[in-house]
Amino acid sequence: MQSLLTPPALLLILAVSATAEPGPRVTTDTAEYCGSLAARLAAMPAASHEPSRSLAAEGVRLCGNGHVRTGIAKLRRAVRAAQATP
Repeated sequence: MQSLLTPPALLLILAVSATAEPGPRVTTDTAEYCGSLAARLAAMPAASHEPSRSLAAEGVRLCGNGHVRTGIAKLRRAVRAAQATP
């Protein structure tokens, strides 16, 4: 069976469909983003409960020691845990 689209036409369709989707969510690996996550978590009612509290403390400590990516990962886990806590 013969393809209805030639390779250049297929690439054009893929490019157009990719631009129709919303832009990618940008995340940053900066100390400022660590602070933003920590502030967002602090405003959550369940932030003082485990495991959110210990994950957040570890994330802030890691960010402060220059391990920003790992600290952000811990802070994100803390936020998810706080959101899941009833």
